[in-house]
Amino acid sequence: MKVRNLNIPSLLGMLLFATLTFQGCSDDEDTVYDTDSTYSESTEDTATDDDITIAEVGETHEEDSDYVWDASSVVYITLNGSSITVDGDGATVDGSEVTIGSAGNYEITGTLSDGQITVDTDDEETVRLILNSVDITNTSGSPINIASSEKTIVILSENTINELTDTNNYVYDEDEDEPNATLFSDDDLTIYGEGALIVNANYNDGIASKDGLVIASGNLTVNAVDDGIRGKDYLYVKDGYIVVNAEGDGLISDNDEDTNTGWVLIDGGAFVITADGDGIFAESVVEITYGDFTIVTGGGHTSSLGTDDSAKGIKSGGNILIEDGIFDIDSADDNLHASYDITITTGTFTLATGDDSIHADDAVEIDGGTFDITDAVEGIEAPDIIISDGEIYINSSDDAINAAGNTNNFLYINGGYIVITSSGDGLDANGDIEMTGGTVIVNGPTSQSNSPIDYDGTFYLNGGFLVASGYGSNMDEAGSNVSDQNSLLVKLSSTQSAGKLFHIENGSGEEILTFAPEKAYKSIVFSSSELSTGSYTIYLGGSSTGTVTDGVYEGGTYTPGTQYDTFSVSGTVTTVD
Repeated sequence: MKVRNLNIPSLLGMLLFATLTFQGCSDDEDTVYDTDSTYSESTEDTATDDDITIAEVGETHEEDSDYVWDASSVVYITLNGSSITVDGDGATVDGSEVTIGSAGNYEITGTLSDGQITVDTDDEETVRLILNSVDITNTSGSPINIASSEKTIVILSENTINELTDTNNYVYDEDEDEPNATLFSDDDLTIYGEGALIVNANYNDGIASKDGLVIASGNLTVNAVDDGIRGKDYLYVKDGYIVVNAEGDGLISDNDEDTNTGWVLIDGGAFVITADGDGIFAESVVEITYGDFTIVTGGGHTSSLGTDDSAKGIKSGGNILIEDGIFDIDSADDNLHASYDITITTGTFTLATGDDSIHADDAVEIDGGTFDITDAVEGIEAPDIIISDGEIYINSSDDAINAAGNTNNFLYINGGYIVITSSGDGLDANGDIEMTGGTVIVNGPTSQSNSPIDYDGTFYLNGGFLVASGYGSNMDEAGSNVSDQNSLLVKLSSTQSAGKLFHIENGSGEEILTFAPEKAYKSIVFSSSELSTGSYTIYLGGSSTGTVTDGVYEGGTYTPGTQYDTFSVSGTVTTVD
């Protein structure tokens, strides 16, 4: 058994979030989900410490001994179309059904045209099912039904292809509704091996455990009319190549009755998930150490959903914690969605969504990684947003980064490189913004109903480089007077075409800014450590031999266009109009 421990910096960050949250939210019933450093809160009125229940992630049924057994003890089960033979003790045959009644190691081979493998034992030891090129179909139930077992290990023999298929017709005894998956376990289940398993679920779920499910390795393909792979108490994936085509959710853990359960933990593997519902869903916590994910949900970002439909890429009723990985997510709904916090340490993200790309009901913390949000309504949205590092590109039809949802909302930019193309606000806070480092480039709205920078409280600037183009809205704002770094708002008398240079130089003729917005613009917001007390000249147009990156030129020689205006900086905020 093991309990995962996360790093102290993440813990401190989440403690900060908790302090802000309990000061700013009101709820009647709170459940907090914890992965030793993160937690989640579902809220309705006022929060108190007595209402909080902690859930730890990472304690599983896995043991090292699961993967070691005595080959001489193996019982051989041979499937012969409509009949079954057993060589050894522990299993009994009834026509085309075999029941394993004792713990032990059972190797199964052959084809069963209409039958079932059942495990039903009260023994405290482990049952191992070694699948060696099996092809099992059941027309009235689950091909493999683990009705009772302390723990079952399904082993995919090396270089074998194993296939399980059911139909849309399950026959139950009165008042029964299980088994309800093609590979079903009422108890703890582990799958591993160097072979392949194909699951064709025509009735309900593909692979389901009512307790914990561990996938240690293997090549799995699951086609399901409902959920693909389900571990009710938890789903832990260590490695493997997993393809899921599901009309429900792709990977899911949904126990909502015990706060120590309902989590998904992924340490590695490659995943190709196509789901009508959510790609990955956990009732409490999703934690990803590493993985390579290709996820399409709800038909992708150009599809429409019903009011009650959920088709999110990765969704948690508590927290999402991503330490690293490669993520290519195209979803009709949010790409990443948490009812509490999302924390991202690093990773590579290519994201497209019909709604928000990264959404948390409480806090989003980004400490690194590369993000290419190619299409979103809103890019990043949460009451508290902290960006400390990373390379982030956002293309949004509404606000790109939006701190909103609570009474007190905060956007902190402490570092990173952020490039925004938005039809709504570029940076928006229904509260305060604080920028102490990093680079932010905003190609803002081309209508006066939005602005490149929008905040309700204060915008404290104490470092970093900021340039943002807008359309001359009355809502356009630079930094606040409380800032320690100067900022500038320029409202132009006429609209400038996309790509036309906006240039500022100081009284000595030194370049302070040369910027080519990618959209038409009528206003510019600028802040840099180089914007100090003194006199400056603004030019429009002209050309530069400098190196251009995301519209910002560095070095080279600027050939002046038309001199627009001169101004002097004597205070923290300067407006030119």
